Amino acid sequence: MGWITLLIFPLPAFLVMYFYYDVSWRDLLQLENIKTIPIAYGLEFGILYAFLAIIILKAPIFDRLPLKIDKLVKDLKLNYFDVFFLSMCAGVGEEILFRAGLQTFTGVWLTSFIFVAIHGYFSVKNLEMNYYGLLVFPFILLISLGYEHFGLWFSISAHFAYDAVLFLEMRSESRE
Repeated sequence: MGWITLLIFPLPAFLVMYFYYDVSWRDLLQLENIKTIPIAYGLEFGILYAFLAIIILKAPIFDRLPLKIDKLVKDLKLNYFDVFFLSMCAGVGEEILFRAGLQTFTGVWLTSFIFVAIHGYFSVKNLEMNYYGLLVFPFILLISLGYEHFGLWFSISAHFAYDAVLFLEMRSESRE
């Protein structure tokens, strides 16, 4: 699962950006922009938003929501390496696909909506699921805006940190 996200998800972004805009893989990855400050801001933002989400998710309204990721994480019995690896894969693979690729064509708002919808957090069949979508959407919107201001590595580090904190929380809850 992690390897697919890390290696396959970025491919459409690489191919479209290369053939449509003549952008090299080095430019798409913004390797010259790997800097401490944007990465630190991303980590800080991801951690803070994850803790906020954990607090909000304890509200009774979320007790009835069967979040697929909760069950998946509990069933996988993730160790610390798995949490780090899967968070890193999601951060890198999904941010390259959505921020460096899709956002170029669809803009910040639509890309954020598509991101949350593809993860299954907006639903016409299960209206209660939209509560989680509304919780996650501001985070995704802000990392999309952060991509525009700070670059890809801000978005990757924010996504990584958010997922890592939530996976660690789910892991600890599954052990109780």
